[in-house]
Amino acid sequence: MLKDVVEVYPLDGYRLRLRFEDGTEGVIDVSQLVPFTGVFAPLRDRTEFLSVRVNPELGTVCWPSGADLDPDVLYSLASGEALPSYEETANSD
Repeated sequence: MLKDVVEVYPLDGYRLRLRFEDGTEGVIDVSQLVPFTGVFAPLRDRTEFLSVRVNPELGTVCWPSGADLDPDVLYSLASGEALPSYEETANSD
């Protein structure tokens, strides 16, 4: 299912507007995905959160602190498509 994130725009709160390589767009609330602890702790600072960028090598969003988000999870939330299960992936080999 891997679809790369190609654009990101931070919105109010901890929301991001994302666009994927296939044209799918959606708004994701990061605060609903991760606890702001560990590598995500710096994102509590609005300035750090606003420094979000697309990492074209990873195909997802990342921050200078080293935090990034799984592009499959982001695409699933933006598109409404279910994440592939591990069993489906393992059985397709």
